[in-house]
Amino acid sequence: MSPTLDAFVRSWPSEPWLVASLLLSAAIYVRGWRSLHRRDPERWSLWRLASFCGGLFAIFLALASPLEPFASLWLQIHMVQHLLLMMVAPPLLWLGWPLLPTMLGLPKPIRSVWVAPLLRSRRLRNWFTRLTHPLVAWPIYVGVTWFWHAPRFYDLALSSTRWHFIEHLLFAAAALLFWYPVVRPYPSRPNWSPWLLLPYLLLADVQNTVLAAWLTFSSRVIYPHYANAPRIAGVAAIDDQAAAGVIMWVPGSIAFLLPLFLIAVRLLRGQSRTGAGSPRRTTVSHPLPFESTGLLPILSQPSRAPSSHRFDLLHTPLIGALLRWRYFRPLLQYTVGVLAVAVILDGLLGPQLSPLNLAGVLPWIHWRGVLILGLLIAGNLFCMACPFTLPRGIARRFWQPTRSWPRVLRNKWLAVVLVALFLWSYEAFALWDSPWLTAWIALAYFGAALLVDSIFAGASFCKYVCPIGQFNFMQSLISPLEVTVRDANVCTSCKTKECIRGSATLPGCEMGLYQPRKAGNFDCTFCLDCVQVCPHENVGILATTPGGAIWSDRLRSGIGRWSARPDVAALAIVLVCGAFANAAGMIAPVLLWQDQLRERFVGMPPLAVTTAFYACALIALPALVLLPLTVVSRHWGIISATNSQVAARFAMTLVPLGFGVWLAHYSFHFLASWDTIIPATQRFASDLGVDWLGPPAWICACCRPAADWIIRFELLAMGAGLLLTLYAVLRVSESFATSPRRVIAAAVPWCAAAIILYASGVWIMLQPMEMRGTLPDESAAIAQQASR
Repeated sequence: MSPTLDAFVRSWPSEPWLVASLLLSAAIYVRGWRSLHRRDPERWSLWRLASFCGGLFAIFLALASPLEPFASLWLQIHMVQHLLLMMVAPPLLWLGWPLLPTMLGLPKPIRSVWVAPLLRSRRLRNWFTRLTHPLVAWPIYVGVTWFWHAPRFYDLALSSTRWHFIEHLLFAAAALLFWYPVVRPYPSRPNWSPWLLLPYLLLADVQNTVLAAWLTFSSRVIYPHYANAPRIAGVAAIDDQAAAGVIMWVPGSIAFLLPLFLIAVRLLRGQSRTGAGSPRRTTVSHPLPFESTGLLPILSQPSRAPSSHRFDLLHTPLIGALLRWRYFRPLLQYTVGVLAVAVILDGLLGPQLSPLNLAGVLPWIHWRGVLILGLLIAGNLFCMACPFTLPRGIARRFWQPTRSWPRVLRNKWLAVVLVALFLWSYEAFALWDSPWLTAWIALAYFGAALLVDSIFAGASFCKYVCPIGQFNFMQSLISPLEVTVRDANVCTSCKTKECIRGSATLPGCEMGLYQPRKAGNFDCTFCLDCVQVCPHENVGILATTPGGAIWSDRLRSGIGRWSARPDVAALAIVLVCGAFANAAGMIAPVLLWQDQLRERFVGMPPLAVTTAFYACALIALPALVLLPLTVVSRHWGIISATNSQVAARFAMTLVPLGFGVWLAHYSFHFLASWDTIIPATQRFASDLGVDWLGPPAWICACCRPAADWIIRFELLAMGAGLLLTLYAVLRVSESFATSPRRVIAAAVPWCAAAIILYASGVWIMLQPMEMRGTLPDESAAIAQQASR
């Protein structure tokens, strides 16, 4: 036996009071459970007894085993202790439905004199009901967790036996409150909708991920106690801390996501039985296989009908008035158009060093960052402010095209090719490092929009050609706002249909989206023409469920069904894979691999290496993976739909994960280099003879380490994207399969693929990444001295 293992075996602490308390609790429960089991063996099965005793055993392992003494030496052991106390013992105890067995197990005098009056107290019951409400239990749980993981209080608990006991007591109490609404042990009767448990568990996992990532990826030892503790088995303190973070991350996520998954299946199954045409959805009580075993003991509870009073941005003060103003969008477009002209002029005539040029920083750092953040908090704001359609609007005052876009091209296949070419050309020609090429791309956008829309009626360029627009359309499926009707009954009685046909003075929707049948933001440019033209003022910018349009396969105006649109699915796959390829193209391991490839194949140009990389990322890899995923999912879930329909539906579920990677990547550059616009603007103004902005502050353009919180934001963004993707996979699987078991079976391959993609995204974001659009430190200092 190794010395370490021998020391572990000999380290059993002496905790007679704890052991006696656990044994007494078990004896009382067993006594009451036996009485209940004789009356109703199906309800009070052995599973209940095993669950409760398992919870007590988890407490024993955490506090009365060698874990306790070793916790002060190894952070990873201490983390296992916390997992047992907060994520294993509490749900097992509640799964044992302890109230009635404990009551019956107590001696009759104690039960009738002491316990019964307390349970009959209305004040006590109301107080406990409030404490176990999800909106109360969640902040208590999170607050206790983060409070005791702060370095000062964590070390305090380790340095004092009394404080260590208080820490464990608060952990256990907060965890019992947290898991109570999840398990809802009999005979609880909550007065809130079980749908609340989905964000409850999801947000709990998000905060757990952030805390675990902080421990895992920190470059320093966070807790001084472990930095000074004797090192056992040669494990460095920083490695011990990273291992502790992984223990919190992976098992912790499983503890939150597994019940989230099962509860979602339970609720969806209940919802599907009520009928799609029901105006009020009710969760009905139909037993599921995992419910009968006690794995998911949720009491049937009617879910609240969705409110008809949704948030409407057009009804907000000031902002709503501005958006309703007919000339607001043109004003916005002309403002962005002025910036575009400045980028073009500086790109063509200014210095060809990207950090010094507006065309090197404004499009590739600031515009992309603002675009993705706008999609996150609102919707497709860039298309609303797009300047590329301004020449078209001016030209159509004199010429109205009448030709229709060719029928063979009325799909997204051309857009798929153009998006893939745009992603490839960004790396192949280093567009981020060439102000001149950037300026010509902007000019090409103006020219292409004018040419296409001068020949074809409607917004053919926006709908079928524009790569930026396709990116916005796909990512806006995650946005919290959408342009939609306020009251469908008003549209039913409308005879003129101005929202699609237009009026004598105002156009209708040039994207061909009929508002009453529109669902989601796909193909919507947020032009608000439908808002302006509707005579009933029945179109608004309403709040919507982020990603809700992804798992719905309803018939959409101008789009159809996702299952019948393989072109849209292909666009989604290209953008998802493009998110990973675009970020990977600027990290040290990939750049080193490209250099090694050129050294191995002497004479191989960089363009060929980049082309091979993007061909694999955007074409070969998706083609090799998508078909097996589809076939396995169909086979396991016994799905009757075709391969094309299954692949198209599930491909859309990856959009949230892709959005998370785009958000993490673009936000990284924007948040780390936002002030690079200052010296570039000062230099541009100086070239125009405007000196009141002062000399360029080149120090703002230098490369510097990103703030620690940025990587946490990136991990949070990707984690949220993964969770939404997993939920979307579940919803799509539920629409195909006919039983809970088949729902899970059909979802497993796609969930596994999403988790693998997420892991690769985390790896990418943790690698050294090029700070494009910035100056090296020494260059910034030289430029700053020269400008003085």
